[in-house]
Amino acid sequence: MTQSTTRPYVLVLYYSRSGATAKMAQLIGRGIEQAGNAIEARLRTVPPVSTVCESTAPDVPESGAIYCSEDDLRHCAGLILGSPTRFGNMAAPLKYFIDNTGALWLSGALLNKPAAVFTSTSSLHGGQESTLLSMMNPLLHHGMVICGLPYSEPLLMDTQSGGTPYGASHLAGRSSDRKIDEDESALCIALGKRVATLALKLMA
Repeated sequence: MTQSTTRPYVLVLYYSRSGATAKMAQLIGRGIEQAGNAIEARLRTVPPVSTVCESTAPDVPESGAIYCSEDDLRHCAGLILGSPTRFGNMAAPLKYFIDNTGALWLSGALLNKPAAVFTSTSSLHGGQESTLLSMMNPLLHHGMVICGLPYSEPLLMDTQSGGTPYGASHLAGRSSDRKIDEDESALCIALGKRVATLALKLMA
């Protein structure tokens, strides 16, 4: 995914521990770029949090997406937020990052921009929907326009693994080694394309 300095972008902001959420982010990025050349995907992650006082994460991750900055968030045309499930909620590193966006909230930087969410769980009923719904809460406080996956996506009726109307999801399995299947992949791409399409319409 190439990035310019002039085209608007949808920010795919995620935290991934075992790699599944990162792979979903890449698929969502493909969907964003299917919306046309007028918009692009920007993938960013957040560092892990530490239980000790000193910082333990490098300034730049050794691999994968680079860490998100406040400017990445401030200037996005849309936002898609992703996290593995942690007891039915988003993972602490992502929540820590979001909890520190008060300045953006005060400025209204994210008002009226489209947003969506995605998640990965080890078990089929491991909290996918509660995680997706709870991830929407800070986005609503920022005044964003939440969009999910409508049932015009027929795979929502057919999937035997991940995929919800609240956002894309993936069943990673007990050992977090189950590959993203065709239905989950298609729904990730559909979510990215939908948010990008809405972002272009809202900017018009």
